[in-house]
Amino acid sequence: MISGYATPAGTQQIADQFSGLVFTPFGSTGLLVSGAGFGCYRVNVGVTAHANALKKALTSGVNLIDTSANYADGGSEQLVGEVLAALIESGRMNREQVVVVSKGGYLQGNIYALSQQRKADGNPFKEVVEYADGLEHCIHPEFLDDQIERSLKRLGLDTLDGYLLHNPEYYLGWTHKQEVDRERAEKEYYRRIERAFRHLEDEVQQGRIRFYGISSNTFPASAKDAEFTALQRVWEIAESIGGAHHCRVIQLPFNLFEPGAVVEKNQPDGKTVLDVAREKRLGVLINRPLNAFTGKRMVRLASIEVRSRMDYAEIIHAIKDLAQSETRLWRKILPDMESVPGGLRVRIKQQGCFAETLKHHWRTFGSYERWREARDGIFIPRIQGVMDFLLPHADNNPDLATWIPSHEKTLDRAFRAVASVYADAAVVLEKKILNMIGQADEAWGQPGTLSQKAIRAIASTAGVSTVLVGMRKDAYVSDVLAELHRPTDKADRTDSWNRLRKGALEIFSD
Repeated sequence: MISGYATPAGTQQIADQFSGLVFTPFGSTGLLVSGAGFGCYRVNVGVTAHANALKKALTSGVNLIDTSANYADGGSEQLVGEVLAALIESGRMNREQVVVVSKGGYLQGNIYALSQQRKADGNPFKEVVEYADGLEHCIHPEFLDDQIERSLKRLGLDTLDGYLLHNPEYYLGWTHKQEVDRERAEKEYYRRIERAFRHLEDEVQQGRIRFYGISSNTFPASAKDAEFTALQRVWEIAESIGGAHHCRVIQLPFNLFEPGAVVEKNQPDGKTVLDVAREKRLGVLINRPLNAFTGKRMVRLASIEVRSRMDYAEIIHAIKDLAQSETRLWRKILPDMESVPGGLRVRIKQQGCFAETLKHHWRTFGSYERWREARDGIFIPRIQGVMDFLLPHADNNPDLATWIPSHEKTLDRAFRAVASVYADAAVVLEKKILNMIGQADEAWGQPGTLSQKAIRAIASTAGVSTVLVGMRKDAYVSDVLAELHRPTDKADRTDSWNRLRKGALEIFSD
């Protein structure tokens, strides 16, 4: 287990070492954090690309990691633990320099199975919200105690710097479905939060966490929203515990098309959630900076990799080439790998073969964003797992050693071919968004990629501590680092965000 925790001196040391990067005070904690943090929502242990990306980020000055117990069913925390242990053991960094935040509340995967077993044994977790099949939620002290213990073990840490209740508004969503009176539901909701906070204060005293707070998707929502979480009320709860409480961190979504954090005056006193966070000197973590939801549409705020459509024959040929490469693996190479059991060979085929899917669906993804979501969320994680398994076997298998790099090129060409189907419309939208950003704020319009400008708009807004970005590849890390080397002054940019909101309405009303 790695002892210690992030300290003001340690984080100042990393800020001095990477003086060209943007660092920001983390609320009133005394810590300094990089302008962008490593978001671990879609990273998993055993995926080499994810481990390499995290190592690159940490050794380049990024000093905040945000993960959760339910990300990759605990695999995300395991990855963080392995990378931190390796870097600290090698002397490339020390524990005092990096801020590690995790979250708890979801019961999915293994924890959901544990919950069902406990119910069967007559010893269920208390106050569990049975939200949907395979999904429950809980912030009861008994559950939090269990989850913090598990998170620390997976991370290999003695102490977490920050621990957040993960989307506790699931309770409000559940009561809304059950048609529970809203006033009654909210009273119980904030009672549960208060009891959780009192337990988290005990966790601080035990030394297992340093600070705590809430990660809520509804902090920036309209006060009329049935799942709205009022930061002002959360703060009052913390204050009621005592003046020396350790509620010091919050997390919420904020991006170019979801500006509620700045423009939605949803607090009881007519202020915005970011206004209250600034007043109370809270550390503010921003999630979903590059995945915006507008209406029923998801917009990926990153530049388009493929900018023109291939002709029909080219697309078909690229998918056929992929099918042939996949067939070569499971018909010719895998049967000769005696060390791989037959059942596992079938599993490899199921996980790593996509040509048939692309053959039937390449014209039906609907948009560039939906294609990219399927590629990054389904196809690439699965093929990465297969490749990471096969790579050690390549040392003693010349056919496999030749196939791996060849297949990677074939797969990339097939993916680019499918992406090209949606490129024309995506390029038009990207140009509109870039123009909208430049008109909203002169500083935001300075040179950079779309993703860099999306990060810049958030990071330059007063009250934001760090922007959490899913940097699953080296290229993503490089893109973020380039932006962190171009500091933009923090300011009250409410007017800019209002102009941006008007521009967004115009774009999607066309």
